[in-house]
Amino acid sequence: MRRSLSKIEIIRKKDDIDRIFKAGKTYSCLGMRLIGIDNSLGFDRIIVIPAKHYGRAVDRNLLRRRAKEIFRNYQKRHAYQDQSTEITKDYVLIVYPGKVSSFSLLESNFTELLDRFNGK
Repeated sequence: MRRSLSKIEIIRKKDDIDRIFKAGKTYSCLGMRLIGIDNSLGFDRIIVIPAKHYGRAVDRNLLRRRAKEIFRNYQKRHAYQDQSTEITKDYVLIVYPGKVSSFSLLESNFTELLDRFNGK
């Protein structure tokens, strides 16, 4: 059983990130913003970006690990039976300092944004 996102499920190229910022749809809630766009890769991808002055590197890396774990569990819970008709997406999650302090708050806000984006 997979315990983390694979390397191909994490967006790393600047061109991909710029494309998402330029043409993606945006949803916001307290302390975070989700930007997403359809892709044709057959799997969802994500990048987590803490806003400027988020805190120490330890805090930023903890936030990234937690958000990726929430995203991985969200994918597992909402997996569709027919993968051929599923539209896959690229996501950018921006988290602002001071608003998201606990894992449960991050999880509830992030899953709410993903549900709103996916129309659930």
